[in-house]
This record gives sequence, structure tokens and C-alpha cells, in this order.
Amino acid sequence: MRASVDVLSPSEAARHLGISTKALRLYEERGLLHPTRSATGWRAYGPDQIRRAAEIVALRSLGFSLKQVERVVSGVADGLEPALGALQTRLESEFDQLSQRLEKISALRRALAQGRVPAVLDLAGLTAAPDTLVAGFNLPWPWGGEWFEARGVRALNYIVGPLGSGKTRLARMLAQHLPGALFIGLDRIERHEETRRAMEADSELRQRVEASLAWLVEDGATEADALVTLVIHLERGRSNMLVIDMIEQGLDEPTQQAVISDLRRRGYARPPLFMLTRSSSILDPAEATPDEAVIFCPANHAPPFMVRITPGAPGYDAMVSCLGSPDVRARTEGMIAMMPRQEKA
Repeated sequence: MRASVDVLSPSEAARHLGISTKALRLYEERGLLHPTRSATGWRAYGPDQIRRAAEIVALRSLGFSLKQVERVVSGVADGLEPALGALQTRLESEFDQLSQRLEKISALRRALAQGRVPAVLDLAGLTAAPDTLVAGFNLPWPWGGEWFEARGVRALNYIVGPLGSGKTRLARMLAQHLPGALFIGLDRIERHEETRRAMEADSELRQRVEASLAWLVEDGATEADALVTLVIHLERGRSNMLVIDMIEQGLDEPTQQAVISDLRRRGYARPPLFMLTRSSSILDPAEATPDEAVIFCPANHAPPFMVRITPGAPGYDAMVSCLGSPDVRARTEGMIAMMPRQEKA
């Protein structure tokens, strides 16, 4: 924060903290943050509010739910042990991955000392997220059989595009060609009771689902059938790559926000997840991390391509234009983007 400025506007505060203004409003709604008001009625964040907001952001980055953050800042220890346990598991996983990379570097340095020049592929393999080919196939209709490659897959991968752009067909093809992948379709909502019965028959699965639901509810989610079904599929397929059709289906906005927060928190320990979405609550570019990627399906059925979640990147504006808040999504349900018909010369 600039020393010459006593208070910041919401946009300035968000930029300073590295979060979105939507996150600031969420913290305020949950009673965690209390901005003052300017003479004209606008929210204003002074040094105390910025300091508290920074603490909240830090705790969220550690994987704490909003309810856990609320308890911590209030000096209450309830729920702190499992949160710290989850953080330890996450750091141990990251440490193991880092240790493997360090060992590779040591091996390459030993080879250099013996006069052997490392291969380019060995050096490229030192990157944290190599742009490796995960799956490749010929695109089905409505495309023309072009070859598609899924490269640069991250922990969370969004499939985005206007209605009618072929997202679901692409998702099904990905599920067929990704190693060990499962496709979770929209019929999951209709089959809720069947899915719940399967969970009840598996005590270990039930415990994981209950723990996950408890975290989500603490973070503001509503425990509706759509959420329970989604969590069961996520926990049952925790060892598989999952491709989920319209992950936001049946979820209200706070629940969507809690779900994506939970997925980001746990992404490090799971196989890559692919999600179709048109919701800005699921894919908020301002909240996206480097461990997320977008596959964009253009309306004109040009081959899908990867879009970096960075303003100005090729395809970024088109991708953002396909995202809407849950209320907008409800109003546009079933509307299909159409390309203007061109007259023959």
C-alpha cells in the first residue's frame, strides 16, 4: 500500500491484496471485514481493514474455510487441528514433488561433472508443469475430424464455450482418451438416490463425503441434493481423472464459490479434474491460480484450443464472454449461440 494514501477503494484494496473485489465483498458479507464508508458512501479500506484482509487472505491460502477463518481471528481453536492436518498433508505432498525435482537436478549436475551433456528433454522435464501430451484424438462432429491434443493439463481444467459449441462432445472424447478418466454427466442429478445408496453401502466413502460436505457448508454452501451427488462423485473418483459436465448444475452461487474454493484447496493431491462451466462463480479469472487451464470451444466450431487465464492472451476475451453469474446463467438456459448465415457469392 502506498504510504501517502490512508484509505484504498475496493479495486485498489483488491489489487494490493492480490484478490478480486468479489472476494472482499464475500469477506464483508461473512462479517470478517468491516470497511468504512467515504463521505460519498463508497466502501473504503484503511490500514486496519487492509491488515485484517491480508490475514484472511493468508488463512484462505492455507486452505482454511471461511468458518475456520472466522474462528481463528476470533481466537477460537475449534476446527483448527484438522485444518492444520490438511495443510501438513498438502505441504508434504509438495515437498515430495520438490524433492523429486531436486534429485533430478543433482543427477544432471553429476552427469555434467563427468562430462556428459544432459539431453534437452531431461532439462525440460525439470519444469513444475511440463507441457506434455496427455491425450490426442480426432475431433468428432461438429468438427471436421481435426487432430486435437490435450497439453499443459493442470490440476483444474475448465472447458468453456458458448452453447452449441461442442463442449460436451469434447468432454466425452477427453474422458475416453485420458488414462483412467470417468465422465460425470448431467444425469447425475436424476440419479441422486441411486448414488446416495451406493455411498451408504461404503462406510469409508461415506466418511469422506461427510467430511467434505462439512467443510463446504462451513464455507457457505447449501447441502442440496445436487451438491451431495457432486461430492459423492468427486470422492468416489478421487483416484481418477474426472470430466464433469456443467459442474455448477443445481448449485446456488455461494455453493459454487465454496466448491471451487475446495477444489483449489485439494487440487494438489488429486489427478487432474476437467469441468465444463459457464459460470463466473466457478471460473473467476481474477481468482484463478497458475495451476488452472482453460480449453475453449469457439462458436464457429474451429478446433478447441488452450487459453491462458491472463488478460490479453489469445482467446481470453472470447472465453470471458461465455461466463456469467448464476442468475444470468438461469436467464440464458437453453439459448444457443448462432453464427450469421453467409450468402453464397
